[in-house]
Amino acid sequence: MPDLHPQTVAVISYLRGLHDRISNAIEAADGGATFRRDRWERPGGGGGESRVLQDGNVFEQAGIGFSHVMGNAMPPSATQARPELAGARFSATGISLVFHPRNPYIPTTHANVRFFMAEKPGMEPVWWFGGGFDLTPYYPFADDVVYWHRVARDACEPFGSQVYREHKDWCDRYFFLKHRNETRGIGGLFFDDLNAWGFDRSFEYLRSVGDHFLKAYLPIVERRKDIAYGERERQFQLYRRGRYVEFNLVYDRGTLFGLQTGGRTESILMSLPPLVRWQYDWHPEPGSPESSLYTDYLRPRDWLVELES
Repeated sequence: MPDLHPQTVAVISYLRGLHDRISNAIEAADGGATFRRDRWERPGGGGGESRVLQDGNVFEQAGIGFSHVMGNAMPPSATQARPELAGARFSATGISLVFHPRNPYIPTTHANVRFFMAEKPGMEPVWWFGGGFDLTPYYPFADDVVYWHRVARDACEPFGSQVYREHKDWCDRYFFLKHRNETRGIGGLFFDDLNAWGFDRSFEYLRSVGDHFLKAYLPIVERRKDIAYGERERQFQLYRRGRYVEFNLVYDRGTLFGLQTGGRTESILMSLPPLVRWQYDWHPEPGSPESSLYTDYLRPRDWLVELES
């Protein structure tokens, strides 16, 4: 492995610690299953560790992966907005997770924090941060939505009063299924190409987003994990999981980046749910709890203004 830039070393150290903290917290919250841990190496350079928990008390599947990969040429997904970096050497490191709960009243969640550096002869190294977290409920509770966005706002507050608004709106735009004309869930935070604040401040923001994820998600899990449900709720959950698959395979830049750089396929696709179903031209019954997901939640809203008391 070539010598790493000191900034990359610092980010990797934080990410490995976050990987452990989240893994340990999810095992404790599940109270049953533990993570299978697979270390892997990428033939083109680098590697990582994928952790997958399956058939738990709370989580049907929970996947969280750390990766640090490098290569001699930037993939198309990373140079689309930066054509001048085509052909540059790159180093990319990050954590990505998706948790699919068993109980339909617990939302699915996704989080990602990452750092990218590109180096090309005759140019100063170019780096940027990206990441965020978002929530995908099946049977939403307004209290959960407000709480989730309050924590997201708290993560952003030290970095400027406008940051939450900007990154919340970015999340709404990014996690949008154009072919369905609906958001994937109720949003959260999303940011990319962050370097304008300088390395130290940008890295501090990445850490704030990463450190606030468990604060945002675990209390929702605790509130909803013991709610009774039946076959109707289960079938709706499986149907809505189909939207998750559609987004990840059609739009997600992280999935495209992993596949274009020759990443480990099992690790790239561990975000997909273990069970899912599609049904032709299905529509919820008007006035039903399933219908309210579509009418009240699957669109961008200013949650903290509209719902916060």
